[in-house]
Order: sequence, then structure tokens, then C-alpha cells
Amino acid sequence: MADVPEDTVRLDRWLWASRFFKTRALAVQAIDGGRVQVEGQRVKRAKAVRVGDRIRIRQGPYEWQVMVRGLSERRGRASDAAELYAETPESKITRERLAERLKSAPPPLFHDKGRPTKKERRTMEQFKRRHRE
Repeated sequence: MADVPEDTVRLDRWLWASRFFKTRALAVQAIDGGRVQVEGQRVKRAKAVRVGDRIRIRQGPYEWQVMVRGLSERRGRASDAAELYAETPESKITRERLAERLKSAPPPLFHDKGRPTKKERRTMEQFKRRHRE
């Protein structure tokens, strides 16, 4: 009469095992920060993940929408991890377009040389004095 428990895995363990995050601690931070949703709902790290659940994961500018295809509590090879989920076609297209846009964007310019020289500091102080008055 005892029901066989349904196969489930904690969300933080599944995210780590499926290689979305390098450590479980990073997965926990993402979950607690609201960057991971299951079935469109913000969840806690101990949420039981089942096969068929839809998970939305935001990492930096990228967003994955995946369907859980397999469960694992252990981190294995990348090829094994890729079999744990299936990314939705819309998510993949959107992510690839964003990656292409980011790749073609010009790199941010950094003109600062570090600490100002004595001459530059004096020039800045003169400028500040003139504009205060």
C-alpha cells in the first residue's frame, strides 16, 4: 500500500548536475536572487524538480528556457548533462541572436590610464576651482 515516491531532485542539485552553474553555491545564489523559475513561479532551492518541468534560467544577458528530460544528483560529463534537458526552440534562437549581437558590438572603450599625473591633478583642481565660483 505504500506509494512509491516519485523521482525528484532538488532544484539546486539539478542545476549544478546539468552544468548551468559551476558550483551548487552559485546555483543557490541564482535561485535566491529570482533568476531561476520553475513553471513560471519563483521557487526555493529545495524545490523538487520532476521530468517535464519547465525551467527558466537567467545568467548575465542570456536566458535559457528548458524542459527537464532527466534527473541527476551527480555532476557528470558535459555530454551526460546535456541529456538532462531540452532547450525550447524559441529560447535557442533568442539566445543565439543575442550572442551574435554581443559579438558584433564594439568593445567598450577604456581611456583611463590609471592615477592622474601631478600635472593632470593640478589641471583638474584648477578646473574645479573655476567652476565652483
